Amino acid sequence: MKFPNHVIQRRHRGCRTFMDAAAATTAIKFVRDRGLDHAVEREKNLRPLINVKNLIKSEPSKSLPISIISQHKDSLKIHSRPIEFIRKYPSVFHEFLPGGIGIHPHVKLTQEVLDIDADEQLVYESVSYRQLVADRLLKLLMISRMNKIPISILDKLKWDLGLPQNYLKTLVPEFPDCFRVVGSDESGQLELVCWSDELALSVLEKKAMEGRSGYSKGMPLAFPVKFSKGFEMDKKVKKWWDDWQKLPYVSPYEDAHHLSPKTDESDKWTAAVLHEILNLFVSKKAERDDVLYLGEYLGIRSRFKRVLLHHPHIFYLSSKIGTYTVVLKEAYKRGLLIESNPLMNIRNRYLHLMHTVKEHGKDISVSSGSSQEKKAASNAPEKEVADAADDSEEEKNVDSNAFSGSETENGDSDDEEDQFQSGRRASREAVSRRRSTTRSKRRNVDLKAHSRDGVGERTMEKKHGRTKPKVPLEANATSNVRRRSQQRSSNLSQKQ
Repeated sequence: MKFPNHVIQRRHRGCRTFMDAAAATTAIKFVRDRGLDHAVEREKNLRPLINVKNLIKSEPSKSLPISIISQHKDSLKIHSRPIEFIRKYPSVFHEFLPGGIGIHPHVKLTQEVLDIDADEQLVYESVSYRQLVADRLLKLLMISRMNKIPISILDKLKWDLGLPQNYLKTLVPEFPDCFRVVGSDESGQLELVCWSDELALSVLEKKAMEGRSGYSKGMPLAFPVKFSKGFEMDKKVKKWWDDWQKLPYVSPYEDAHHLSPKTDESDKWTAAVLHEILNLFVSKKAERDDVLYLGEYLGIRSRFKRVLLHHPHIFYLSSKIGTYTVVLKEAYKRGLLIESNPLMNIRNRYLHLMHTVKEHGKDISVSSGSSQEKKAASNAPEKEVADAADDSEEEKNVDSNAFSGSETENGDSDDEEDQFQSGRRASREAVSRRRSTTRSKRRNVDLKAHSRDGVGERTMEKKHGRTKPKVPLEANATSNVRRRSQQRSSNLSQKQ
C-alpha cells in the first residue's frame, strides 16, 4: 500500500508514541469490567459440554463409558474430574449402568439436549449460515499476508468461527471458487482461490461508508471505545489518544508490514487487524492464547500483545475462567452480546438447559447466584471489602501474567511493559483507598446499629462533644431493684 506523504513524513521525523506519552505519567489503570467478566464466566463449561455431547452422539450406541471420557479429558477441555462434570449437569447427561449389572457407569444424552442438537444441525445445514461461515473464512484468508491459514490454526479457532464439526469435508468443497485445502488434513493449509473486493472491507469501514460522513479509503477513522467504570486517563495519555484516533485508518486487508513496529501508525493498523478478527468470531471474544497463536503466524504476535496492553478501552482482557479471554468491548452491552446470530442463539439454549434441574417432574431454571443475592443485602459491607480484595488480586494477576513472556519481532521486544509499573502501583493504591473507605463505612454502620445501648450513646456523645452526666450501669440497675422492692413493701403494708 502507498501511504500519503504526511503519514510518511510524520513517521520519519520520529512521531510521539504511546510510550512517550505514558512514560512520564502514572495514569495507566487496568479496571475490571464485571459485565464482561460475567459474559466470559457464564460460558465457562459450555465448550467442554458441547464437546462431550458431540463425542457421545458420534458413538453408534449413543452412549459412552465415563472411563473413555476421562481418557479424552484434555482434548475435550474438561478442567475438572469428568465424573463430577457429568453429574453437574443432570439435565444434559444421564448416567446409567448398562444391563443393570455393569461395573463402569455409562453416559447418554437426555432428550432435551438432543432436541437442541437437532436445531443446531439445522443451523449448520442452512444455506444462509454456510454462506456466512464461508465469508468468515474468506476474510480471514485475505487478512493473512500469505493468503493461507494452516489447518491446525483453523482447528483452534473452529469454536470461535462457528465452523461445523467436519468443515473440511462438508463446507470447504461447497465453495471451490473461494478456497481449497492444500496438503493433508493434519499438516495442510486452507488457501485462498479468489480475492473478493466486496468482502475486503472492514467492519469499521463499512459502518463509516453507510453513514453520512462521506468516508473514503485512507481517511482518518476512529475506533469506537467503551471506558469501564473507574477507568482514568492522564492528560498526556488523553492527548496522545486523541491524536492516535485522528491517524489515517489502514485497512487490515492491506499489507502494512513495512511499517516500523513501534510507530503509532503500525499500532493503529495492528488494532484494526485484531478488531476485524474479533468481529469474525461469533461471540466477539476468544482465548488470548489462540489469538496470539494466530498473531504468531501473521508475524505480529508481539504487536498484538502491545495493542492489548495499550488499548483496554477497545479490547478487554478477562481472567475469569482460569485463562485469559480477549473481548471486543463495543460488541457487548451490560454483559450481553448486542449482535444476534443463529449459532449464539443455540448456545444460549444450551446454557439455559445447563442451569435447569428437574424437581417433581418439572423443569426449574436455576439462576446462578440467586440465593447469594439475598444474602448480599444483609452483608453489603463485607461484600464490598471482598470485592475490593478481588479487584486488587485480579489487577495484580492481569498486570503480572497477562503480558508475561519475551517475544521479539524484527528486534521488537516487550520491554516497554516495565514502564507501566508506576501506573499499576497507582491502581493498587486506589483499590487500597477504596477498601479503607469501605471499612470506615462499616464502622459508621456499627455505631448506628448499636447507638441505642449505653455504650453506643456515650461513644456518640463523646464524638460530638456533648456533656451529659455519666451514670454507671451497675449503679443504675441497683437503684431500680431497690425502688421496686420498696414499692412492693408499701403495697403489702396498705393491704394489712
